[in-house]
This record gives sequence, C-alpha cells and structure tokens, in this order.
Amino acid sequence: MTETPAIGSIPEALAALGEPAGAPDRRPVLRGRPGLLLTLATLSESGAASWHGIWVDATGARPLGSPPATSLLAESTHVAGPTAALVDLVQAAARSYVTRLETLGTVLDELEARLDPGPIAELAALQRALAGTRKHVVRLAVVENELEGPLGTRFPGLDAALGQIRSELAHLESLSTGLSQAARDLVGIRNAIESNRLAESANRLGQVSNQIASLANTSNLRMLGVAYLALLLGLISAVVLIPNTAATILGMPSAAWVPGLWVDVILVVLAVIPIAVVFSRGWVKRILKGMGTYEARSAEGLSDLPELSPTADPSTDGERLIRRAP
Repeated sequence: MTETPAIGSIPEALAALGEPAGAPDRRPVLRGRPGLLLTLATLSESGAASWHGIWVDATGARPLGSPPATSLLAESTHVAGPTAALVDLVQAAARSYVTRLETLGTVLDELEARLDPGPIAELAALQRALAGTRKHVVRLAVVENELEGPLGTRFPGLDAALGQIRSELAHLESLSTGLSQAARDLVGIRNAIESNRLAESANRLGQVSNQIASLANTSNLRMLGVAYLALLLGLISAVVLIPNTAATILGMPSAAWVPGLWVDVILVVLAVIPIAVVFSRGWVKRILKGMGTYEARSAEGLSDLPELSPTADPSTDGERLIRRAP
C-alpha cells in the first residue's frame, strides 16, 4: 500500500478507493491499492446513523471523522494511538446499538402488553427499525471477524480488548435476534387476528347470501303461483271462447236457416267437449288440486309489492324491494 496523506475524511477515502458514497452502508471493510477503510456507525435513540472510520495504509492507521467518546475498555487495556481509537469506535458503536435495541424493546413490550397487538403499520415500522439496527450489528460482527485476522496485527495491543469485544458482540446478536423473533411473533398474531376477522366477515356474507337465496326461492314460488293462476285463467278463457265464438256465428243473419234445436245442441256440445277435454288432463287436475296453495303464495307476493301513487318518485317513496347499502 502507498501513503495517501491527503485523505482526512470518509468521503475522501471512498474516492481514493473508487467506491460510491453509499459504500460504508454496505460493507464495513473496504480494501484498495491506496489503503483500507474501516467504517462503523453510531446510532441515536431515533436510529439516525453517524459514520466514523479508520484509514489504514502503509504509514499506519488513523481515525477519520469526529472521534467517539473514550471508552473504559481502552483505558483498562492501556491501549493507545490508533488501537485506542479503534477500541473507542467499536465500544461507542456497540453501546449505541444496545441503546437503540433497548428503545425498540420498550416499544415491543408495550405492544405485547396489549390484548390487540396493534395495527399492522406499527408492527411493520418496528420490524423495519429492528432490521435496520440488526444490519449495523452484522457489520460490527464483520469488523470483529476482520480484527481476528491479519487486520488486527495493524493495531498493537488489540488482543487484550478482543475478548470483551467478542462478549459484547455475542450479547448484541442475542438481543437483536430475540427482539426480531418477538416482533415476528406479534406479526403472526396480528395476521391470525386479521384472518379470523376476514373469516367472520366471510361467514356473515355467506349468511346474507343464504338469506338472499331464500328470499329468491320464496319469490320464485310466489311467481310460480301467479303463473299457475294465469295458466288456469287462460284455459278457462279458451274453453269459454269456443262456445262463445260459435254462438256469435250462429247468431248472425246468415245462420238463420239453422233450426233453433240444432243451435242449442251445437252450443251445448261446444261447451261440454272443451271442458271435458281440457279439465280431464292429469296436469290440469294437479294444478286444480294445488289451487289453494297457489292463491296463498300469489297473495303473499302481491302484498310484498310496494304501492306507489301515479305521481310518486320510485327512488324516494315507498318500500324498496332491495334496500341500498348505507
């Protein structure tokens, strides 16, 4: 690696490595010919990230950006220089992640205490916040793994602090995993509640549909009764029409030559034969036997029809056959 003294900030280091400005948000350790850039973010209680970095090249390591607060771990292990800056950065990042996770854990506890887990929007926002924090915890794990390898030799005395860093990282991973699982459980409960509500709505819709089908069947029966009455009236009209037509013909002046006795015989025959033929049919007899039921059904159907005056507005007056939804 060659010395690059002009680098004094994270954007300058990214430019020297040929990386886009968003690279620290993806990878915590970036390598290139000029040197190596290690980046970690500290989080506020609201989740806002402040980026810090350490630049490592042939001349050594130096921090970039505003330095974090001095940690007790750096003081207890008596590290100095770039190693102290690295330990301070790792400790500050870990503390901020713990604080952020504890804040989200408080929100999670409040949601878990409810009988209703809360709207899905709140649960989704909590899951996104936990996922964003867990991303930084994973980046810290990657940095710790890098420090276990050759990169750690660039920071003298780091071995004394690695044990504490591993312990804090394990606690962070356990905490973030537990909170994420609890949030997923709440989402599962919310999904179950919404599924039950949808099922109840579907059952109610099914009941309404059955009621509509029942009303439709009743209406069909009533209309069938009206149709049978109309058929019976048509048969009676046909039976009456034959002798009535014959009487009209025989009553004309042109039929004056027909003797009166024959007129009577012809009219009687034309009256009796259609009645005998029509009303001796089996299906006509069955209609006549059910006439009382047909009349009752027809009366029910007619009573359900709304009565409107000639000047009434059907859209506002009278009872609706099908009520509009509110």
